[in-house]
Amino acid sequence: MTRLGQRSIGFKIIFLLLVCSLFTALPCLAAENRLFTDMAGRKVELPARIDRIVCLGPGALRLIVYLNAQDKVVGIEELEKRFPTGRSYYMAHPELGKQKTVTPGGVAAINNKPNLEGVISVKPQVVFATHMQPTLADEVQDLLQIPVVVLDYGRFANFDKTVFKSLLLAGRILDQEKRAQQVVDFIQGNIKDLEARNQGAPKPKAYVGGVGFKGAHGLMSTDSDFTPFTWNQANNIAPKKGKRTHLFLGFEELIKLNPDFIFIDAGGLSLLAGDYAKKPDFYNLLKAFKTKQVYVLHPFNWYTTNICTALADAYQVGKLLNPVGFKDIDPGKKADEIYSFMVGKAVHAQMVKEFGPLGARPGFLQ
Repeated sequence: MTRLGQRSIGFKIIFLLLVCSLFTALPCLAAENRLFTDMAGRKVELPARIDRIVCLGPGALRLIVYLNAQDKVVGIEELEKRFPTGRSYYMAHPELGKQKTVTPGGVAAINNKPNLEGVISVKPQVVFATHMQPTLADEVQDLLQIPVVVLDYGRFANFDKTVFKSLLLAGRILDQEKRAQQVVDFIQGNIKDLEARNQGAPKPKAYVGGVGFKGAHGLMSTDSDFTPFTWNQANNIAPKKGKRTHLFLGFEELIKLNPDFIFIDAGGLSLLAGDYAKKPDFYNLLKAFKTKQVYVLHPFNWYTTNICTALADAYQVGKLLNPVGFKDIDPGKKADEIYSFMVGKAVHAQMVKEFGPLGARPGFLQ
């Protein structure tokens, strides 16, 4: 074979090697980005590694803290800083307040464009958003040139199994799949425990008042599907009226229902105390007030549902309605067990400082 022929064969071998290496590298190049379907049904392409995120909307930051991924947060909403109490995820991680404020947040910001310049200024790789319609999410993503992933809690002003899907999705995106599954298992495990403890238990008539809904309210503000009651299979006497579970009762209607136990959302306690001071005889027409079976719960619907506080409330409700089934439960210790796992810190004492002892009678009934 001539030297020219040898050289030609050599070039062919080199060319084939280059082609093979190119095709071998293609999977690696493709792995640089990953494709996910968010909770709004949108296809979103994301980087393989994510270290910088921003959370927009009620409850978005909470889910990230549940995943132990708060170290990836590089900017937060003004609302989180302006109202630092009552939400366990923020109370457990005050260092989040050192992050740059990127947009106002709050109820007025729901399904509205955020401060685009503020978000861009912290250079996130991904924006997690709740309560954002798909068309708006697409528009915000196009304007930011940053991927937007929509998360969801499910039922309005509460949550359902949809939130578990959101946790698992965010866990996959942030390489926190194991933690996401642990959180889902923990919540579901506690719900099953509550249900098991109440099998065959007595069902006294129960009512919750002072439920927050677009602000604080007194005793007549209630919920026909109050989560701590549902988990305890309690006899919630609030009537169901249409699709919305929140409702306002008239006092005469409540007297007719005449609950054995009344629980008060601490967010509305001061309004109830003021009204009780004006007309105690009126309230004492209710059996629960006459027998002093009125107890305070910590508010859990604050910038959508604080799931760990709802669980803590549920164990306290169970202890009061069914003391035999919960004889081994210390609600305060259980609350801190829940907070420690969910947000990484026992914050029950802070909740007590803010809202009073969980399960205590209101001061005006002592």
